[in-house]
Amino acid sequence: MAKSRTVGIGKVAVGNDAPVAFIAGLCSLESERMLRTVARGLKEALAKAGAPFILKCSFDKANRTSLDSFRGLGARLGLAILRKVADEFQVPVLTDVHDPGQAELAAEYADALQVPAFLCRQTDLLLACGRTGLPVNVKKGQFLSPWEMARAVEKIESTGNHRILLTERGTFFGYGSLVVDMRSLEVMRGLGYPVVFDATHSVQQPASRGRSTGGERERIWGLARAAAASGVAAVFLETHPRPEAALSDGPNALHLRDVPEFIRQVVEIDRVAKGFLNERRGRQAR
Repeated sequence: MAKSRTVGIGKVAVGNDAPVAFIAGLCSLESERMLRTVARGLKEALAKAGAPFILKCSFDKANRTSLDSFRGLGARLGLAILRKVADEFQVPVLTDVHDPGQAELAAEYADALQVPAFLCRQTDLLLACGRTGLPVNVKKGQFLSPWEMARAVEKIESTGNHRILLTERGTFFGYGSLVVDMRSLEVMRGLGYPVVFDATHSVQQPASRGRSTGGERERIWGLARAAAASGVAAVFLETHPRPEAALSDGPNALHLRDVPEFIRQVVEIDRVAKGFLNERRGRQAR
């Protein structure tokens, strides 16, 4: 079993051998008030469960299905709001970037950067993220095998940055849905970095609503439990107090009221799974 790095994001340690962390928040920054509502609900639920929390939110949704879809409040204003709310709740914040210029700008405000799945092979973007020195979460493209993520890792490592996370978020199989191959979690773990499971984007149904993306919210729970049983470093989760009214990815967002029970289940399974994994390592070390 490959030895894995632990990556620090703020005061949170994210590692395949550490208690499961949660990278959670709004899909897109709708307003400061909405982000504060979600951050408060998540902070309370995760504090009760004793689970590490990294706030996530996109300041710019450059990858929407249609041209007239909501993108955000503007780069500098959006990033300033992310920083303000993260500081208010004393949690680190992660946001995604879509070009090298955004990486440099976002690094002034965020504690970690994220490379979207469709951009996971973009060399200039990966290098720019790596050069910031911040932790970089790379989402595996829906078109990519897990072992091909080694190339993304090599590109970021070439900058001297070894603060890397790898995220599974489902694979296209040509019938309007994403399918999760749980083997990917173990394959990517073998690359030596923390592996994250994106529980909400994995249930997307891309462009199933014509000009927007659909999703099967009810499938989030089972997939997250399965991922927790494999011993992931973190679970990525998007939530909203009114998913049906969300300005981005509402159909695959978990309702905020369901977050406490969701976290409880994932944390309990993670404790058992990590216990088994530690026993196995102990036997192999003898």
